[in-house]
Amino acid sequence: MSGAAAVLHGSADHAARFESKAATREPALVKWGILAVSLTFFSIFLLLPLITVFVEALRKGWDVYFAALIEPDAWAAIKLTLTAAAISVPLNLVFGVAAAWAITKFEFRGKHLLITLIDLPFSVSPVVSGLIYVLVFGAQGWFGPWLSEHDLKVVFAVPGIVLATVFVTFPFVARELIPLMEAQGRDEEEAAVVLGARGWQTFWYVTLPNVKWGLLYGVILCNARAMGEFGAVSVVSGHIRGQTNTMPLHVEILYNEYQFAAAFAVASLLALLALVTLVIKTWVEHQAGKASQQSEE
Repeated sequence: MSGAAAVLHGSADHAARFESKAATREPALVKWGILAVSLTFFSIFLLLPLITVFVEALRKGWDVYFAALIEPDAWAAIKLTLTAAAISVPLNLVFGVAAAWAITKFEFRGKHLLITLIDLPFSVSPVVSGLIYVLVFGAQGWFGPWLSEHDLKVVFAVPGIVLATVFVTFPFVARELIPLMEAQGRDEEEAAVVLGARGWQTFWYVTLPNVKWGLLYGVILCNARAMGEFGAVSVVSGHIRGQTNTMPLHVEILYNEYQFAAAFAVASLLALLALVTLVIKTWVEHQAGKASQQSEE
């Protein structure tokens, strides 16, 4: 019986491999046509604009390029962008882990509502989200008079920029972790509890090692969106040069003032940050793939 089973198993594997090859056996014209369309789209809409940014940034030489980056308003915009990201990303990290843990490990009323609310920033325009904060914390908003009495500023100040950034980056960590935790199930956590592990020990030694690559991936995406956000931040910032302008807003102001070399210089810095993020993202995906292969072996 074992020999017959082996033969059947081998036949099944051979059939599966044949079907897999047959499913991808297309005429060369079709394959090259699809590849040409993909590369053309990539070149026109992604690669060409990226190259243009760096060419325009360096058109007047390195001296002008570095002068645009170290200019006080530009430096203030860079620091504010990094500050907003440094605050919003950890906050969304804590929320994302907590929300994913609650949704995947427990059953409770309102679970589907929580999942829907997590996706809300994906469906709401960033400009609308910024307007919401103005209506709530602005001078004529719900809490505006109280904030004025206590000399507190939210809108047109750093807190408003951080709140807007937190809102638009809200779903990224949770949305990376929820499917991953659901696929892993609860067996390992339940086994750890049976063996006497406490909740924190179970999370630290069982759950976190299983989701670390997905968690890091979500943090990278969250950080990329935080640094590049424009719409929501534009509404709540007030466009105060040297105080509430982030890098994307500073680029817009420079471009509207016809300071094209300076605008493209700051834009190129944003592009460099995006490329670094892409490299880190690729590395994380590679490490996650290796870890998955090792676990299967």
